[in-house]
Amino acid sequence: MKHIWLGFVALMALAFFAQVGPAHAANGVTAGAFVVERPTLLSLGFEWKITGDDNRNAAVAVSFRKKGETAWRKGMPLMRMGGEFIAGPRPQYGDSAYYNYTVPPGFAGSVLNLQPDSEYECRFVLSDPDGVTGQSEQTVTVRTRKVPAPATGGQVYHVYPWGKDDKTLGKNEFIGLLHAYFVGADQSDHNNVFAHRVRPGDTILVHAGIYKDRRFTYGGQAGDRAGPSYGTSFDGTYYLTAKGTADKPIVIKAAGDGEVIFDGDGNDTLFNLLAADYHHFEGITVRNTNIAFLLGIKDIIGASGFTLTNSRLYNIGRGVRQDWAKSKDFYIADNVFLGRHDPVNMGGWIRKDVWGKYPGYPALIDSEYAVKVYGQGHVVAYNYIANFHDAVTHATFGNPNQVPEEYGASVDFYGNDMFNLTDNCIELDGGVHNMRAFDNRCVNSSMMGFSTQPIFGGPAYVYRNLTYNSTTGGGLKLLDNPSGVLVYNNTFVGTGGALGPLSNVHFRNNLIVGDSWKRPIFQVKTFTPYSSSDYNGFGPNPVDGNFAWELPPFTSANGGQVRRVFNTLSEFQKATSHDTHSVTVGLDVFRNVKPTDEASPRQLYSPEDFDFRLKPKAAAIDKGMELPGITDGFKGRAPDLGAYEFDQPVPQYGPRVWPVGDAPSKRRSETGPPRGK
Repeated sequence: MKHIWLGFVALMALAFFAQVGPAHAANGVTAGAFVVERPTLLSLGFEWKITGDDNRNAAVAVSFRKKGETAWRKGMPLMRMGGEFIAGPRPQYGDSAYYNYTVPPGFAGSVLNLQPDSEYECRFVLSDPDGVTGQSEQTVTVRTRKVPAPATGGQVYHVYPWGKDDKTLGKNEFIGLLHAYFVGADQSDHNNVFAHRVRPGDTILVHAGIYKDRRFTYGGQAGDRAGPSYGTSFDGTYYLTAKGTADKPIVIKAAGDGEVIFDGDGNDTLFNLLAADYHHFEGITVRNTNIAFLLGIKDIIGASGFTLTNSRLYNIGRGVRQDWAKSKDFYIADNVFLGRHDPVNMGGWIRKDVWGKYPGYPALIDSEYAVKVYGQGHVVAYNYIANFHDAVTHATFGNPNQVPEEYGASVDFYGNDMFNLTDNCIELDGGVHNMRAFDNRCVNSSMMGFSTQPIFGGPAYVYRNLTYNSTTGGGLKLLDNPSGVLVYNNTFVGTGGALGPLSNVHFRNNLIVGDSWKRPIFQVKTFTPYSSSDYNGFGPNPVDGNFAWELPPFTSANGGQVRRVFNTLSEFQKATSHDTHSVTVGLDVFRNVKPTDEASPRQLYSPEDFDFRLKPKAAAIDKGMELPGITDGFKGRAPDLGAYEFDQPVPQYGPRVWPVGDAPSKRRSETGPPRGK
């Protein structure tokens, strides 16, 4: 591996010296194309291409106002990027790296903390002491997305389970989903001959019952009527192929007379929506299938506009799978996802020294993730997710497409409550610009909480998140050379995690407080001298070498002993230019947070047993810096450190309204077979 890392170092050095090279370099900046990304409910993303600015001293100031307001509000400046090299490691089989990508020059960034379905004027001013060529100011008006909802005025169809006398069915009443969706359904060779009945704006109301097809029985409704048959035929998959629109989705919704259960009978895929745009599912239960909703496959086909709300998915391998580059505008919110992993004990798939002594090592991925998406404009919010490998992930994808509309950008993951994961809670992996993970809670993750493996330019915003009991990992997984990561106002109890090698990373206003495990808390490896860290609170673990900040060359890759380590924050501050305003804290900065037990790594901790808010007069109060869109509304002289501003409400974690059959409880994880199994 040594020759590979020396190659990385050489390439990064060439890129850096090209930027700060001879006096005749193009230090003035030339403005290029300005790109408005797809909006989400709460955020707007932008990109501004440039050439020149070899000395990297150009800047883009941001201001915005809601349409109709007169005063401009300050936004966070766009991030400067360009020249950073992202090289992936080698695969298990093959000679080429996973990806090799050089970030083109430009700026990108987001306007945060907005209101849904609202119009905003956004102004961007490009400046450079060495001069600006071209248009130096851009003003655009953009509307945030509205929360998806059923349309009015469409047809309404009613669906009942097998057992209802079909002779008593009225107009627009059917046995099984497929007969309502298509003009017929049949458990035979003819199961795919029917035209669509549904049109954009129509609603299918599914009445209470268990919808489990006898998928291996030939003939079905055309012959044997002794048991359930719904026309899925052999593979048990509902192939839904009609297309709704953003304003007129096709809605499949529980009727409200009891729990609606779609049981896959152990099949591979329950709902195939690869060709079905703008479908809206609400209030249903899905169980006993490997993939609940299949919506996209890279370089093949995929769908846009999928909505899943107030639903319950359990005994599944994957909840939502979608890794198609052209996909847009998913909304997955207020759901419960329960995987097949051990709900009583944590496990791990690497670190044999920790997990190998316990049954079930290495942990299998019989439940790989709750949600995976790729594309733009997606929102995954307020879900409760437990007992998976990963909770919410953006597809790693590989080298991004060069068309702005076809790479991962402007995606929001927030308000999710994640419990008992064998890998990561949230992955922004494979994103290019304006990937955002905020206001999430991640408890009991045997690896790292938040991943950027990799980011192809940035920014990736990781802010106001909470992690606790990340055992052998830490708060962050900044591996595989990501570039353009902003880590702001998080509370990581344990360690910072795996911090590089990476480029163009910046830490502000975080609390990284040791949990007593014997691991360093903050060791950064960065390719770029313009990476930075300041205004943080650190609580060292009982181990030497808690701090390090290393530029190439490294002595080892992605971990291991680095050449310059420091035991205390003060030593780190004196030896580097970083964290000059940061402070030392301990677990006593919180109202009620206890150390985790390194001798008992399988133990699950309930977040409701702790209080991660700051104590009055805590050392973290007023020690941060203002970050527009993130620290808005702070009290006192300056923002506080960590995810929670003192004496302010904590964020909503998990469903705002719980699905049928579920309710909030003191500890929202199941310690036995899922209800209804």
